[in-house]
Amino acid sequence: MNRILIAGVLVCISGLAAAQVTPIGLWNTIDDATGKPKAEVRIVANASGELSGTVIRGLEVAPDPEPNCSKCTDDRKGKPKIGLEIIRGGKKSDDKDVWEGGRILDPNNGTDYRLRLTPIDGGKKLEVRGYVGTPMLGRTQTWVRVE
Repeated sequence: MNRILIAGVLVCISGLAAAQVTPIGLWNTIDDATGKPKAEVRIVANASGELSGTVIRGLEVAPDPEPNCSKCTDDRKGKPKIGLEIIRGGKKSDDKDVWEGGRILDPNNGTDYRLRLTPIDGGKKLEVRGYVGTPMLGRTQTWVRVE
């Protein structure tokens, strides 16, 4: 009886760990210049598995001098950065734990990049690659999971 109970607990624990190896969740973005948390972004998936990421709140001590996305060129132009959808689309790759095919917006400069998301460190961190054209022409940030 004890073996069955222990086996059940281990299966549950491994299921929880596997569930975290995904970009879905709440993340702290990290400022490239300071290395400190800059904002919280919540990533969710719709019924077809496509991702969406929204800025939940800013984490910087000083207020943002430009609280709206004035440099955006699409339907997000002029909207507040808090509550802004910065990730659109992207689905899990068939052969690896990578989500591709979406777009990510930098609300500070209004640029919309192609996107690749790769959970690392057992899902505790997320490599966020924004690029133009090919993944070689871009940059990667590492976000830290909040929940």
